[in-house]
Amino acid sequence: MKIQLPDTNGHLSDYRLVGTPIAHAVMTPDSARVVYSAAHVVANPFVDADPTGPANVDWDKTMEFRRHLAGMGMGIAEAMDTAQRGMGLDWNGALELIKRTKAELPDALVANGCGTDHLDPADAKSLDDVRRAYHEQLEAIQAIGGRIILMASRALVKVATSADDYVSIYNDVLAACDEPVILHWLGEMFDPQLAGYWGAGNFEEALETCLTIIEANEAKVDGIKISLLDAEKEIIMRRRLPEGVRMYSGDDFNYPELIAGDEQGFSHALLGIFDPLAPAAAYAVSKLSEGDTAAFRATLDPTVPLARHIFRAPTQYYKTGVVFLAWLNGFQDHFIMLNGAQATRSLPYFTDCFRMADECGLLRDPDMAVDRMQTLLKIYGV
Repeated sequence: MKIQLPDTNGHLSDYRLVGTPIAHAVMTPDSARVVYSAAHVVANPFVDADPTGPANVDWDKTMEFRRHLAGMGMGIAEAMDTAQRGMGLDWNGALELIKRTKAELPDALVANGCGTDHLDPADAKSLDDVRRAYHEQLEAIQAIGGRIILMASRALVKVATSADDYVSIYNDVLAACDEPVILHWLGEMFDPQLAGYWGAGNFEEALETCLTIIEANEAKVDGIKISLLDAEKEIIMRRRLPEGVRMYSGDDFNYPELIAGDEQGFSHALLGIFDPLAPAAAYAVSKLSEGDTAAFRATLDPTVPLARHIFRAPTQYYKTGVVFLAWLNGFQDHFIMLNGAQATRSLPYFTDCFRMADECGLLRDPDMAVDRMQTLLKIYGV
């Protein structure tokens, strides 16, 4: 099977598909690693809306994708930045998403993003404003029995004057958590408004503040996801975590080696890239559970160039690549995103995504993918 694809000058050449779709596998509760996919949302393209209004979500297709993930034994990190949280999905939409996932998949492994995004940083005047905002979301999620991922706060960055302010806020919020939570250290490459998080401009100082919070609240911390796209930093922190506190890799560039681990430990996973890579992740972890590390690496290593491409700078627009592949694979009927985010990447970006996904065996129905890619090319005048 082949398709004509353009280069950056618009010249067409034949591309012949070479990939074989990855074999279906299902992870079990006793799998070698705990794995969450941060899942995207599907927009409703038929609603007359604008970017200043509430999110318009196609709930049926959004839930269908979550059933797809749960069917492979994949955990779901709900209402996170992959779901365009803070970039199209507001708090009301996020809470509705959390409620629907809880109702439809009551037995699935789900953790939910809890933050302060309903508080505009411009309106945050004090630590108490941030504290109240965290508690509002925390209470709403815990009221339906939802587990918590404690997200980083843009408002906290705005009002905090020292590392002690972060310690104060996190100690207070963690004290109110019913069950152990996952902390989230999101780097500024994902959200420029989070620069200087933990009250420090460098990793070393930020690390000490974060570890201070974890050590003071061990009983309330299941683990931490760090998304810094730096394997060395993740390993440094992983080796210093208290016993029983998990490291959840958020490194969408170096996940195979971090999940495989070394002689001193390994990372679990909570990754946005495991939305489009879910079949590969499920198969790879199932092999790791059998003790076959070579098969694990042979499955995931070839996906890294695709992941690095999807998450290339400006990294916060990676959601566009995630949704593009969901559309190619038939999980939604269109390539429209909240806030029109489908327009934040270029045609060469999509063309390379198509090629790389094929080479990794991530096009589950190659005929459909070719047909949809040809549709996209026509929109661009090809």
